[in-house]
Amino acid sequence: MIEVSVIITTKNEAANIRDCLNSIKAQSFPRENIEVIIVDNNSVDETRKIAQVFTDKIFDHGPERSAQRNFGVNRAIGEYILYLDADMALSPMVISECVDKCRRENLIALYIPEQIVGKGFWIKVRNFERSFYNATVIDCVRFVRRDNILSISGFDESLTGPEDWDLDRKIRESGKVGIINSSINHNEGVFTLRKYLSKKSYYAANFRRYINKWGKDDPVIRKQFGLSYRYFGVFTENGKWLKLIFHPFLTIRMFFLRLSVGAVFLIKK
Repeated sequence: MIEVSVIITTKNEAANIRDCLNSIKAQSFPRENIEVIIVDNNSVDETRKIAQVFTDKIFDHGPERSAQRNFGVNRAIGEYILYLDADMALSPMVISECVDKCRRENLIALYIPEQIVGKGFWIKVRNFERSFYNATVIDCVRFVRRDNILSISGFDESLTGPEDWDLDRKIRESGKVGIINSSINHNEGVFTLRKYLSKKSYYAANFRRYINKWGKDDPVIRKQFGLSYRYFGVFTENGKWLKLIFHPFLTIRMFFLRLSVGAVFLIKK
């Protein structure tokens, strides 16, 4: 019986997809109870060839990630959906912990902590930054009951980038969510500031549509885009300010990145 459908969106991910799929294969959860669905967006590298070794459920669909994810959800048969990007790899207990926690605590969705991995000093800064976001409004649920995703019509296909935040909000309004201890490794490769800001700029183009959808005075919108929470609150709430004190070198560089991203958003705005 398929209990968990893992949906992976891809586009020219030959460098990452093998590690992602191997991490699913290595899960402590029974492999026969997991289906893997690849939704590719016309890759021209060997993404599909590599994926075929692991699953025969490989589809082409676009034009963007939100549409790919909805396509996968509509073809999934599992009770739960775990959606991943191809540059992510699961630690061995992720799926077991997710299923157990959802059933034991009657939860409809879970956050999964992320560890940023890659090469170079700035990856340490990115991982430090990401550690503050788990289960906040900056984060998004990643493991969700399939019937709950369907009940809210899935991802908003008019959004690219903030579609995660949009789904997270709708899910949290429809039931109880939680967070597990096991983590996902998110491989950001070799960090360059230009590549990082270019990616942020691409997603920032959709922020205005997302803000208009919920309203600029919405309390969650104010947190996600307001200076007070994004630059102070999320880093200091619930005793997290101690990490800033204990890691001043990382803190200074983290705020340099945050200010750089903020400048990109203002330019796009």
